[in-house]
Amino acid sequence: MDRIQHKYVDARGLKLHIAEIGTGDNVVVFLHGFPEIWYSWRYQMIAVANAGYRAIAPDVRGYGLSEIPQEPEKSTFLDLVHDLAAIFDSLAISKAFVIGKDFVALTAYQFAILHPERVKGIVTCGVPYCPPGGFEQLLSILPEGFYISRWKEPVGRAEADFGRLEVKNVVRNIYVLFSKSELPISEEDKEVMDIVDESHPLPSWFTEEDLSAYAALYEKSGFRTALQVPYRSISEGFPITDPIINTPALLIMGGKDYFLQLPGMEGYITSGAVKEHVPNLEVKFLPEGSHFVQEQNPDEVNELVTAFLAKHM
Repeated sequence: MDRIQHKYVDARGLKLHIAEIGTGDNVVVFLHGFPEIWYSWRYQMIAVANAGYRAIAPDVRGYGLSEIPQEPEKSTFLDLVHDLAAIFDSLAISKAFVIGKDFVALTAYQFAILHPERVKGIVTCGVPYCPPGGFEQLLSILPEGFYISRWKEPVGRAEADFGRLEVKNVVRNIYVLFSKSELPISEEDKEVMDIVDESHPLPSWFTEEDLSAYAALYEKSGFRTALQVPYRSISEGFPITDPIINTPALLIMGGKDYFLQLPGMEGYITSGAVKEHVPNLEVKFLPEGSHFVQEQNPDEVNELVTAFLAKHM
């Protein structure tokens, strides 16, 4: 971890934090999900740097050490795509592999659609490519207490739910929830934070030191931007004319990832239907993996990632 360096770049007027390790022209850019920060890619950054690549992991706008936009409630997924292009420009990256976890799988694919000449390959963990309108359809058939539906509500409810707890406990509860194989759904008269029993231990692979590293940065950033992107902007439109991504791609899924419990999701992946949109896609399942597969099973994920990079250099 001491080898990882930190800097800031200007991206469209925002000061974004960048973690970096390794040197050279072969670049891998890691994008984190929620409730994560750059730190969630710590194992993979070191592994790809040891394999001869330059590894870069930004904190998404409003997350971690990156600057919070003046009006977070106006941030969109398209902003994340434009931010990523600005990071490429600021760091003089002409082309790179883009690796995304959770909701930024969408950002990785959207970036490849708008800037195909800048992407050597895509790796996503926990979330496959979903065509426009896909999440909207899913939300329409899930119970009202599903966590995305709750956090998607206008400003107020999620803030009140989180605000009852210390920031560290909010992050802890989300890690516990998202590490399970069941969909996080609260009862009608309860909130999402009520699903987790305070006595429930952290996942065995996630230490108190890890939790403190996350909590320290969420103490700084809060959850204002994180609730906006992804949750409150998840149904926004995107300027896609051809939703086919021909870039080489790899999807890594934990076999016990709660995301597979979304209606039709496992079949969409295992039947090969996902390849209608991403024809050059490989799919790898780690049977015991959760939604945090890259932190839970770092050695296996590192092996899959470095093999994919070497194959598509």
